[in-house]
Amino acid sequence: MFERFRDSGIDLTSAEAWKARIVFWSGAVLVGLLATLFAWGTEYANEFFIERAHERAWLPFLASPLGLLLVVWLTRRYVPGARGSGIPQAVAALSMTDHGSRSRLLSFRIALSKIGLCLLGILSGASIGREGPTVHVGAAVMFSLGRFARFPHHYMDRGLILAGGAAGIAAAFNTPLAGILFAIEEMARSFEERTSGTLLTAVFLAGITAVALQGNYVYFGTSSATLAPAQTLLPVFVCGILGGLLGGLFSHTLVVTSRRLAGLTGHHPYLLAIACGLAIAAIGWITHGDTFGTGYHEARRIITGEGELGADYPFLKMLATWVSYISGIPGGIFAPSLATGAGLGNTLAGFLSGYPTGAIIILGMVGYFTGVVQTPITAFVIVMEMTDNNALLLPLMATAFIAYATSRIVCPEPIYQALARAFLPQRPAAD
Repeated sequence: MFERFRDSGIDLTSAEAWKARIVFWSGAVLVGLLATLFAWGTEYANEFFIERAHERAWLPFLASPLGLLLVVWLTRRYVPGARGSGIPQAVAALSMTDHGSRSRLLSFRIALSKIGLCLLGILSGASIGREGPTVHVGAAVMFSLGRFARFPHHYMDRGLILAGGAAGIAAAFNTPLAGILFAIEEMARSFEERTSGTLLTAVFLAGITAVALQGNYVYFGTSSATLAPAQTLLPVFVCGILGGLLGGLFSHTLVVTSRRLAGLTGHHPYLLAIACGLAIAAIGWITHGDTFGTGYHEARRIITGEGELGADYPFLKMLATWVSYISGIPGGIFAPSLATGAGLGNTLAGFLSGYPTGAIIILGMVGYFTGVVQTPITAFVIVMEMTDNNALLLPLMATAFIAYATSRIVCPEPIYQALARAFLPQRPAAD
């Protein structure tokens, strides 16, 4: 884990090295604790808003625009680095070489503010998730603790950011393997051998902390859905191609509109927030509240067979997520994308008669999710871990890679890499 200290001439048996270990281990535990508190707060906020919206159908038309207005004002005034998903900030910080520039994106203040502002957004009915923000929180906590232990910046900054991000995903979903893979596949886009121990230790400690507090749960509940070998080909191609296409279109649209609305966001941010809040309320009213919040309960209902949603649900959930993101509030797209994917699979199952509905739902989820984030290995592993379903491993893998190839056609640049550009220092224009 501390091979880098050996390379930099630090005695691994010294008091300074043990101080570094203790700070690092404490940081990983703190990430697990914050991820758990964030999860509990999200669950409460999500249920509170949806229950109130069901009791008073008019309430979202007041609460959503005013809530988003408040969140945007707080973000712009006090913590502009907290806006958006959080993964783009971590990706941008990894590409920087200056410690001071990284500190402007990753700090304790931003980490704590991110949690509070996301909870306010969910209390306003926004279609956002906590998983991307938890990556930001984890990266910020680990990076910030590094300076207390006096880690050599040029040796440890990247390792701390990667470890914090991986720990955040692992603790948020209770998916340790997916946490490691996401850090390698999305955040780093490469694997550094000397960072491996740091990643594994952080994921282990953060995951153990989350499990100790929340219990060893399966995120979406256990699914026993399977596909016979003779039934595999058509569902894999349909879910891979349509899921990848729809997910890629969502990512491309989100990136393009975020850039084109930059002027409006800068000059009329509060007007945009109010308009987006009204749109979220209207979409929620059309769906009887199903598009409000993270989408966790809707996805779980679909996967476990406890209830069904209309064929238009995935498209309206996708629209609500897009509106929520462009409003300028902090919030992720992980959970809403998984819910959209489950809804897409449920819709496709209606056309694929004779095939197991449960399996089509899970394949639709991995297809759309891969199309959005373009991390196929992370996608099929995270869905497999969240549904505790190993029987669909090969169909999930095939669907993910087909979706990835399809998504790249309509969205050549991965969404988080594209969004990270907004957080990089702007180079002066050439004369």
